[in-house]
Amino acid sequence: MQTLGWYIRRLQAMSLDEIVWRTRTSLRIPIDRLLLGRRQHLQPLSEILNGRSCLKTPGFRVSDIELGQWKSVQHGMVERNWLADLLSKADRIVDHQLNLFDLGWHHLGDPIDWNRDHKSSKPSPKVFAPSIDYRDFSVTGDCKFVWEPSRHHQLVVMARAYRASGDVRYAKAVVEQLDSWLEQCPFGIGMQWRSPLEMAIRLINWVWTLDLIHESDLLDGEFRVRLLNSIYRHIWEIARNYSRCSSANNHLIGEAVGAYVACCYFSGMKKSLLWRRESRDKLCQEILAQTFDDGGTREQAIGYHIFVLQLFLIAGLVGRWTGEDFPIEYWNRLEKMFEFVGALSEGGRHLPMFGDADDGYVLDLGGNPRDIRQWLSVAAVLFNRADFKAWAGNYSETARWLLERTDRKVFDSLPSSPSDGVITSRAFPKTGYYLLQYGRGRQRISVVFDCGELGLGPLAGHGHADAMSFTLRAFGQDVLIDPGTYDYFSYPRWREYFRSTRAHNTIVIDGENQSVMLGPFLWGRRAKARCLAWKPSDHGGMVTGEHDGYARLPDPVIHRRTLELNGPNRRLTILDKIIARGRHKVDLYFHLAENCRVFASGPNCYEVDVGPGKVIIQLDPRLSVETLTGSENPIGGWVSRGYHRKKASTTLIGRCQSEGETDLVCQINISENGKTD
Repeated sequence: MQTLGWYIRRLQAMSLDEIVWRTRTSLRIPIDRLLLGRRQHLQPLSEILNGRSCLKTPGFRVSDIELGQWKSVQHGMVERNWLADLLSKADRIVDHQLNLFDLGWHHLGDPIDWNRDHKSSKPSPKVFAPSIDYRDFSVTGDCKFVWEPSRHHQLVVMARAYRASGDVRYAKAVVEQLDSWLEQCPFGIGMQWRSPLEMAIRLINWVWTLDLIHESDLLDGEFRVRLLNSIYRHIWEIARNYSRCSSANNHLIGEAVGAYVACCYFSGMKKSLLWRRESRDKLCQEILAQTFDDGGTREQAIGYHIFVLQLFLIAGLVGRWTGEDFPIEYWNRLEKMFEFVGALSEGGRHLPMFGDADDGYVLDLGGNPRDIRQWLSVAAVLFNRADFKAWAGNYSETARWLLERTDRKVFDSLPSSPSDGVITSRAFPKTGYYLLQYGRGRQRISVVFDCGELGLGPLAGHGHADAMSFTLRAFGQDVLIDPGTYDYFSYPRWREYFRSTRAHNTIVIDGENQSVMLGPFLWGRRAKARCLAWKPSDHGGMVTGEHDGYARLPDPVIHRRTLELNGPNRRLTILDKIIARGRHKVDLYFHLAENCRVFASGPNCYEVDVGPGKVIIQLDPRLSVETLTGSENPIGGWVSRGYHRKKASTTLIGRCQSEGETDLVCQINISENGKTD
């Protein structure tokens, strides 16, 4: 249960229109409760269909891979390797195992218990869905662990295994698990009907699953009636509960894509044309409203950028498959989104982890569905971009499932450039990200500077207090990192830490965050960041930015930072200017990647063994330096690369007292062939 103070602060973040909308919604809930029994009754198909058989004549097909095609000896080593990995994963899912966040491969029960947080072994309540406070761990457990199995990504894996191998036991396992879900999760009851976004992701995965097992003839009889009734209720519930106003973030995008995909596929359902037009209109609006014209996400969260990019791509493909292509503005912005994230991938395998991430993705079509390279290979074909091909590296299994057989030739025909080619500095000024880059191959250096907004809308719910922070990659490896997210609902102290200013490579003044936290997804007064100078060069370049987050202090403070990369000398210089009149406590943070080994090598000097090379960090002599490694009190020295996953790392903290205007200069030297200049 949220505190009274939280509700007051949340109310203050709402517009009058939102208050009216939420009031109307709350007044509808008692009526929904009264009508729940009637709505749970199975309707004859004649009442939800327009006379067409929705499963036997689908609105589109999701793949041109023929049944059993990858078992054929004519197919090469790549397909056989894909098939081997696919069947190994599908076999575990058939056995009711799921790779679930930090639990790893975990057995979900026999039958699967769909209404449980399998990490805490806490059952989630089987009560009227709108009455459940999913944020309250004591009531539901961690809602992410309850919802994730019911997104039904795993059904698509088994369906792909059936389609690729022709083995009907995978299709039978799909029907068995889907049937048990329908039995345990009747309309309107429990957590699986609590979030329209969760319903939408489930719908997308149901469409792919059902189409991939279409030839099995298992989708018939009473099961078919129950399934179509549930699908109809999913779309109906989403369509009347679209996220709005301050909640209109990635949730609204996901909801609209779920409704659009389902209505295109089940085109014979009543109201499908109305719902389809409504959802399509929302997507055309939101791709422009929730991204900048340079391609970055307004949520300022790289994990959610990849999530919504997948959503927009899936919707766009479905539009083309059904002869209802999206407008050119939609595709142009989607191309920019790919360009943005592709550029961020140039420095190394891991993207910077700015902002929130919860391991969310749309479809498992092979490989790691959160790996942007899987999707860049699709984009290379769709946009005819050789640079996308270089960023992707190889034609991915995801591309093969989404595109036609002949599109592999399109990918191969694109001009080839080495994936380890020269990288150069570039800017995304609307998003507020500036990349200082130099070199090629293992000798490349990439610095990403965050000079952007806190986040989207009045909540900025997925943003972190990270203005003027930066990341550093060298030798293709992470050196200085954004530590990630780790948790949403289970551990409030850790949620607060990973969002805080001290969890980023920037400066903390007087122990305060740059922006004021009002709740786990709610911010008050925000730091406003701006770029003052951007001077890229062939050798790296220079960028200067500042933010006013500490102007709220009794003695106002401005933090101005300049980063200068001298590529040939392999040196990064960090100049921090504290602009104030009085005395302030200054803490400067450097968060190192978990695989870095750190050694003190002199006064305020630290040698960092990155593996392929070494980095020397020389902190300003006025700083008193301490280190934290895997500390829980205070929290510090951690990196989280996935939900509820964390590893100990090392954080360097330089502390001093500033008096009036103060300059601090730190220098990072990056070795080449084991030597530093």
